[in-house]
Amino acid sequence: MAHRKVIHTPNAPEAIGPYSQAIDTGDVVYVSGQIPLDPATSSFAGDDVETQTKQVMENVKAIVEASGSSMDKVIKCSIFLADMGDFQTVNEIYGSYFGDEPPAREAIAVKTLPKNAKVEVSCITGK
Repeated sequence: MAHRKVIHTPNAPEAIGPYSQAIDTGDVVYVSGQIPLDPATSSFAGDDVETQTKQVMENVKAIVEASGSSMDKVIKCSIFLADMGDFQTVNEIYGSYFGDEPPAREAIAVKTLPKNAKVEVSCITGK
């Protein structure tokens, strides 16, 4: 079996189900979907999509960095939106976390997200 290490950081929210914040397989790290929970309070960072997106991206960043990687090594992201009308706002905030060579990604509208979040992001990153 390939190398498999659970990644956990107190700088991102605890998992709210039977999953790990991320799994490191040696060369690749798979980061679970992050919703806008503040790791200090386990409550939503805010009700608006801007505040929620910033918290989601901070959570993703904390886990990526805890794995020993960095945002410039992210290979692919998946963005899940409760309302595709929020796409432009989310896209601008999301884009600020990446340089001139952003990762591959998709943005998908879904019926609902955990805890009725407005946005969720997962990613795959290299080491």
